[in-house]
Amino acid sequence: MKDHRKSPPRHLTFRVTHRDDPVSEVTEQDTIRAAERYPHIIVRGPVFGFAEQRPEDAPAWRLLNDVTDGFPQMARDGLNSHLWFRAKEETRPGDPLREQLLAAVALLETEPADELRVGETRYRIVRGDEFARIGPEGLEGPRPTDPDEPGLDLAARGPLRRTVSRTQGLLVDHAAPTGVMESIQRMELLSLHYEAERIPSRIRADSRRALSTHPGVVLLPAAFTFAERKQKSWEPMAGLQPSPYEARATLYNYLAEFLPKLEQGVADEDAAAYTRAAEEFRAARPARDGVQVLGRRFQIIRVERLMRIGPDGPEPPRPTDEDPYGPMQIHPPLAEAEEGERAERAKKAARAGRSPEGAGEDAPQGEREEERCRETAGEARPGEGA
Repeated sequence: MKDHRKSPPRHLTFRVTHRDDPVSEVTEQDTIRAAERYPHIIVRGPVFGFAEQRPEDAPAWRLLNDVTDGFPQMARDGLNSHLWFRAKEETRPGDPLREQLLAAVALLETEPADELRVGETRYRIVRGDEFARIGPEGLEGPRPTDPDEPGLDLAARGPLRRTVSRTQGLLVDHAAPTGVMESIQRMELLSLHYEAERIPSRIRADSRRALSTHPGVVLLPAAFTFAERKQKSWEPMAGLQPSPYEARATLYNYLAEFLPKLEQGVADEDAAAYTRAAEEFRAARPARDGVQVLGRRFQIIRVERLMRIGPDGPEPPRPTDEDPYGPMQIHPPLAEAEEGERAERAKKAARAGRSPEGAGEDAPQGEREEERCRETAGEARPGEGA
C-alpha cells in the first residue's frame, strides 16, 4: 500500500474548517446532540443518480439529480432524458453537439452504460448508500437545523409544494473543506460496509472491495421520508424527499388519499379514521413528526447518504447492483418529435385564424421551459427495514 502521508491524493484528503458564524455553530451543536442520542447506524441499501464532470469543475463531479433512484437503470434512464432534452433545447439540426448528444442517447437505449463522454463533458452513473441513525428513542427524526417549512399547508399543490433540492447541482469534491463534526463523521464512515449475515455473500464481498477501490467518503445533504413501526423494525414507506415538510406532506397524502380511497379491504369506519388522523396531522401547530391511528404508528425520519470516492471520483454501480429491467427507448426520435410540435403549432395557428408563418420555428422560451419542468414523482424503493 502506498504511503500518502506527505502528499495525500484528493480522494484521501480531509480539509477541516471551523466556521464561527452563528448558523454553523448551532448546526455543529445539533450534530453533536444527534450523535449522542442516536449513536448507531443502520444501512438500508444503495441509491443511484447521475453526475457530470466538466473541464472547469475537474477533478470534482457535479450531481445532476437527487440520487434517490432505487436501481442503476433508473438513473441511466434519467441521464437518457437529461441528454435528450439538452439536444432538444440547446442545439439545432446540424449542430455537431446535437449529434454527439443523440449518439449518447442511442447508446443508453441499448446498453447499460455507466459512463460516457459528450464533447469535453464526462457523465457517470453514481452510487451511494442510504443509512439512518438509531438510538434508544428509535430512528432519528428531523433536526432543528434541517431546512424546513413547518407552516406550509401539507395539502398544497403545484409550485407551493416543491422544495428546492439541495442535492441536485452539488459539487462532489472529497478535498473540499467541511466542518469539524461532518469531517469526524466522514472519517467514522470510512470503514462502513455490509456485514449482516442476511445479505448475500457476493454483495458483502463487493462492499468490502469498495473500501479499497473507493476509500474516500462524502456525505450528501440529508433527505427525509416516513416509516411505519412494525413488530421488530421500522419500514420506510415512501421515496426520499428533500425536506421534512415534503415528507410530512407525503405522509398526509398517504393517510388522506391512499389508505381511505385506494387501499383494498379498508372498512368505511377505518377509512374515516385515517381521514380524521390526516386532517389532525395537517392542522397541528407546531408541525408534528408522528401519527398514531388504528394501532399503527408512523414517523418522519431523517435519512443520510454517503458516496464513496476513488482516484477518479464517485463510485459507479457495483457488479452486484442488479436491475429489474434493461435499457429501452425513453423518448421518440428528436427529429420526429420536433416535426410533430411544428405541425401542432401550425394547427393551433390555423384554428386561431393566424398565418401559419413561423409555425416551424422553435417554440417560445416559456413553452420550452414548461416542457422541461415535467417531472415524475419518485416511487418508494424496496429496501430493508430498520
